[in-house]
Amino acid sequence: MCVLQAAEIQQLIPNRFPICYIDQVDELVPDQRIVATKNVTINEDFLQGYFPGRPEMPGTLIVETLAQAASILILKSPQFAQRTAYIGSIRNAIFHNRVRPGARLRLEVELTKVKANMGIVATKASVDGEVVCTVELHFVVQPTVG
Repeated sequence: MCVLQAAEIQQLIPNRFPICYIDQVDELVPDQRIVATKNVTINEDFLQGYFPGRPEMPGTLIVETLAQAASILILKSPQFAQRTAYIGSIRNAIFHNRVRPGARLRLEVELTKVKANMGIVATKASVDGEVVCTVELHFVVQPTVG
């Protein structure tokens, strides 16, 4: 089930092609959790030079994709609506498996702590039920500039 599609996602976060990695939001419970999807295709620009002959999604971009899903969750929370979310820090990033072209990356983010304009989310990325990455992200929310 699709809760938010690409156009609706772009209304929430500032990322645009080629660095908007969320294709859809499948589940969303404001102030609690989100499940989103990134379809990794052979046409991704980052796959053209990353491990030629055996392309895979770079770990940094898996973390970025999780951060984008986290931003959607945060900005759909009533207390942070109409603001901008930033990563404050990345903690305990663990990469378990590779993400290859053709993968459907499932992104799960849970809001674990909020204090004023800061908080923590626990994240997990998986492909076909196999965990590929877990990471804790600390975030800061600021008023939107412009």
